[in-house]
Amino acid sequence: MINAIWLGLIVIGIVISMFNGNMQVVTDSVLSSSKSAVEIAIGLIGVMSFWLGLMKVAEEAGLVKALGRGLRPIMKRLFPEIPEDHPAVGSIVANIAANFFGLGNAATPLGIKAMQELQELNDNKEEATDAMVLFLAINTSSVTLISSSVIAYRAAANSANVTEIIAPTIIATVISTIVGIASCKFLQKLPSFKRESIKGE
Repeated sequence: MINAIWLGLIVIGIVISMFNGNMQVVTDSVLSSSKSAVEIAIGLIGVMSFWLGLMKVAEEAGLVKALGRGLRPIMKRLFPEIPEDHPAVGSIVANIAANFFGLGNAATPLGIKAMQELQELNDNKEEATDAMVLFLAINTSSVTLISSSVIAYRAAANSANVTEIIAPTIIATVISTIVGIASCKFLQKLPSFKRESIKGE
């Protein structure tokens, strides 16, 4: 769907430029934007390597696991329908911990694994459970301590202070996570959003 939207925007832009006689402007923009994209991508390598390396050290030092242990009591309250000893709990906690420390590359497979394990608990495979929806909201908002990717982008764009984004990122992600959780819990109680279980599967 997204690809179709982008294709539509590109085609519309080209057609309009043809009617307006601005095809040369479009061509020049494509070439200059392509050059800028390559320069930014290369500029990101050093900064991303540093931050991802730093986060990997934190992971190896046990900080991610320590955060995971601290989150387990909260997980029991957020996901009461998941058995305490189910593997999904560990995957969810690991995913949240990885996102917290900016380990996006590690968080993605953990999130997929958590969804697969939550699907095992799903008695209606055609619809997402409340736990799956809540986890998706938390994973999307994801409280982040250090956003290495944003810092890298700012460094590549020659920002005067690349780390000033840290405090606003923490505030924004905490608020978005609270709103996401509150919204899920509120909507789950409404009759129109209640899902029907399929028994006997």
